Amino acid sequence: MMQAPRPRRDSRAITQLGRTRHDDFAWMKDENWQQVLRDPGILRADIAAHLREENAYAEAVLTDIEPLRAALVKEMIGRIPPAEESVPVPDGAWEYYARYADGAQHPLHARRPRGGGEETVLLDVDALAKQHPYYALGGAAHSDDHALYVYAEDVQGSEVYRIQVKNLASGALCAPPVESTTGAFAISPDSQWLFWTYRDDNGRPSRIYRRPIRSGEDVLVFDEPDAGFFLQIGVSASRKWVVIERGDHDTNETLLIPAADITAPPVTAAPLVRGERYSLTHWNDRFIILTNTQGAVDFQLMWTPDNATDRAHWRSFVPHEAGRYLVGVSACENYLAWAERRDGNVTIQIVPRGVQGNVREQATTIAVDEPAFDLTMLGALEYGGDVLRYIYESPTTPAHWYDYDMATHQRALRKVREVPSGHDASQYVVQRLFAVAADGAAVPITALMRRDTPLDGSAPMLLYGYGSYGIAMDAGFSTTAFSLVDRGWVYAIAHVRGGSEKGWNWFLEGRGRHKPNTFTDFIACAKHLIAAGYGQSGRIVAHGGSAGGLLMGAVANLAPELFAGIAAQVPFVDMLNTMSDVTLPLTPPEWPEWGNPLEDEEAYDLIEGYSPYDNIGAKDYPPILAMGGLSDPRVTYWEPAKWIAKLRTVASGGPFLCRINMEAGHGGSSGRFKRLEEVALVQAFAIWAVARVNGG
Repeated sequence: MMQAPRPRRDSRAITQLGRTRHDDFAWMKDENWQQVLRDPGILRADIAAHLREENAYAEAVLTDIEPLRAALVKEMIGRIPPAEESVPVPDGAWEYYARYADGAQHPLHARRPRGGGEETVLLDVDALAKQHPYYALGGAAHSDDHALYVYAEDVQGSEVYRIQVKNLASGALCAPPVESTTGAFAISPDSQWLFWTYRDDNGRPSRIYRRPIRSGEDVLVFDEPDAGFFLQIGVSASRKWVVIERGDHDTNETLLIPAADITAPPVTAAPLVRGERYSLTHWNDRFIILTNTQGAVDFQLMWTPDNATDRAHWRSFVPHEAGRYLVGVSACENYLAWAERRDGNVTIQIVPRGVQGNVREQATTIAVDEPAFDLTMLGALEYGGDVLRYIYESPTTPAHWYDYDMATHQRALRKVREVPSGHDASQYVVQRLFAVAADGAAVPITALMRRDTPLDGSAPMLLYGYGSYGIAMDAGFSTTAFSLVDRGWVYAIAHVRGGSEKGWNWFLEGRGRHKPNTFTDFIACAKHLIAAGYGQSGRIVAHGGSAGGLLMGAVANLAPELFAGIAAQVPFVDMLNTMSDVTLPLTPPEWPEWGNPLEDEEAYDLIEGYSPYDNIGAKDYPPILAMGGLSDPRVTYWEPAKWIAKLRTVASGGPFLCRINMEAGHGGSSGRFKRLEEVALVQAFAIWAVARVNGG
């Protein structure tokens, strides 16, 4: 067996707030990391050599699972239609859609005359992708006059996008490219101007520029002064306003530019109040405001005239109700719809224009009678129409696209996600369980299995978790999960605190000083599943990515005995160092989530107490697979590399494996089939880890 890499140890003392820590592997961070994101080929030679050695070792250890991984990839591809088309979105005389040619990795963007007719290809993404080792499309949109197509492309995986403008009549690019962008942009309703978002060297969307859409003469529209704030840009569905949002995880502020005076400077709708969030949806002569003001933890809807947007004019529309977390709003001329989450599931509420009195009592509800499901509100298709589109799915039910006529209350099924290799929902069962956390909180769990899977503890299990930023892990349909489930596995999701499955408080109780709840919730879920017969210690593989990788690192330190293996993709494990380095991507904007260890002693001590890299113990750990991307600007490549190196130095057990994708970033490989290679690697590792622990 090939020996595990033993990188050099070069201890560096780091002192802050009167505390000193030592880092043996800080040298793995290239001093020119910002340039490496744009050109991975300039990575320092000794670091590149070490990463290649890690990749070779991981490949050698897992060489016996390659046939299994190949089989898993083949199965997963078999569940994806070779050729597929999205449900068209109507706009004026056209309907726009995307489709995959037979076997293509990337889609074609196209349109045809409304109601049918000859197709016009707007963008052949697959052809563009073949020119680069990595290719990802960001935003893509047509101008309101249907003459131009604007798209953003990333060719390194570093999330540094280039925006291109294409003339649909000639098929040629018709403007200089926009460089150093986040990929976010907006086209003015008069089709004459392009608003775009500048990405600074720390990965922050920090400025909004405007240029004539067919030329490169940029004018600064807004420069964000707060290093912790991000910017977003968009246009209201009514096409009356260009909307800029600035803010962080706790606070935001909206600025407005009237479409009728598109070169006017942006004006603040309502000045920011620290700790309060609001977003505006324009509805005829007013704005509907989704906000947590006045202590509305799970948010409420308010309204204000569109010519009087200050807080003094806000009036209640849908009052706050604890446990009903409002998550999104969509408007057309005659109807308003919003989505709300309760006990982990989503419903859609609809009211007509002119509604009076108790709005919630008069709302039409779209819901599903299942223990665990997901509804995704795509929104009103046209501002002047009455049709709302949404997607329904559950762990056993493939996605169904519905168009709902809000005037007649009739719905039309537009598409069902095809599973070419076959899918019989009756062969599977999904259950919603609740684990009791250490402080008594009821933590939801979604479990998917075959109907004939025994609940005597003999089934192996993959337990997935995330739990950060208020992002909910919805109970959706995953074609890849069935490769494990059909092998007798239980596939479970732990809806731990830090997400928003049970409302915004569920998020607040898993962030900042409450962050350890995320980790102990996951452990409580594992133990509850064991007690209920869904699995047993040594037959569970834990899986998470990004901030979910932080979760993986933390539970590896806290309860390694529970797991046969741990798979951590782009894992945020070097918490204390990252949150103490203001030169790194996204660090100041992350302080509201984790705390600022540069200025706050309590935050320092808290993060030091759970940071996976800083809490590795001299004890047995299960096999761990850490996966990263060289061009990742969010969780930099050295985090998994340092973590694995230190595990080998301090801990026993393992093996500890690090696999760095040298041609991708945070999202892994691009392409609908190619990305499955990494999904299959995680599953093959899980099967291998369980067999290894149990002597198989």
